[in-house]
Amino acid sequence: MNINRSGAKFSKIVSIGQKIKELSRKNGKEYLFLNRGVNAVCNIDLSEVIGNIDFNSDNIQVYPPIPGFPELKEAINDIYFGNKTSSANITITSGGMNALDLVFQSIKVKDIYLPAFYWGAYIHIMTIRGIINYNYDRFEDLLEKPEELKDSAVIICDPNNPVGDKFSDDKVLNLVEKLNAEGTIVIFDSPYRRVFYNDDDDFYQKLLRFDNVIIVESFSKSVGLSGQRIGFVHTNNADLVDELKIRLLYASNGVNAFSQQLVYELLTSKEGKKAIDDFREKTRNDIAENIKYLEKTGLLAKEFYLNSDPIGIFVIVNKSEDELIDYYIGSISLSFFTRIDKEKANKFARICVSVPHEKFIRFFKPLAERLN
Repeated sequence: MNINRSGAKFSKIVSIGQKIKELSRKNGKEYLFLNRGVNAVCNIDLSEVIGNIDFNSDNIQVYPPIPGFPELKEAINDIYFGNKTSSANITITSGGMNALDLVFQSIKVKDIYLPAFYWGAYIHIMTIRGIINYNYDRFEDLLEKPEELKDSAVIICDPNNPVGDKFSDDKVLNLVEKLNAEGTIVIFDSPYRRVFYNDDDDFYQKLLRFDNVIIVESFSKSVGLSGQRIGFVHTNNADLVDELKIRLLYASNGVNAFSQQLVYELLTSKEGKKAIDDFREKTRNDIAENIKYLEKTGLLAKEFYLNSDPIGIFVIVNKSEDELIDYYIGSISLSFFTRIDKEKANKFARICVSVPHEKFIRFFKPLAERLN
């Protein structure tokens, strides 16, 4: 049988997870899975929310509308955009990765620029779709070549994956404004932002004035629903909206109806809002405590945060993937997330800091004590 090979590789995150499970099976030791990209401080408590959903309704038992349920899109307009856009500009997708793939397929550009340290899936999706891509090191590098970027797209991920650095909103908006004015498409992919910001955050509203901005969002990180695979795309461009609908129709015939109804209840009901608030508060607190511990013990790789703040669900530590596994800590080498100086990057590792603080300390304490 002849196969059309995509050229993409299977996720290293998954393969490392399998490796750690096998090690645990062989040696009987418990491992801390910081290689994963999910919020694991706590699960969101859905027990009071599920009762609001009628599983016998047509909203669950028939095909969902291709671009998403109107009531969910209206709720997103309210919560994320302060009712300052049209729900017609919002397309519901099967998670953030599906949203990015749909966008990459649909925009006509000569190439796409992504950060020097990037989420590995960007490269693999572009490889499958045959999209040329380059890296930019700093925001300032993009501003130095506006003509070169005229028919290109730029991905901004803030807070970043894998580094977990957050730049000031003013700096990000200044960059977006200048790129937009040159006709460059900006793909704003920030699924971690709403973990750290409440519903009064108006950053997405400020992006609405830029016609070349595409916002990609996911409910996996912000409300802990990785398993439901649901997100959305926002664009002011009606042609892009139409194309996204067509590609959604023939790829999946819409997005899982239950996940849409669940997110709707979380965004609009009293029980849902409380569940989100509780989840975010606990998650933020433990992330902050874990980062403070890494700073105090000298394990945080501070050179990556000279002009930014480490507030994402990921950070970079100055130990390698192999060094951490010796202490039963799963991680991913930073070299997996870059094409620049891989030998140097191999000395660092990306870890997810969204785990219970007590458990985090228990695993890192032996390493910290050895260093100090």
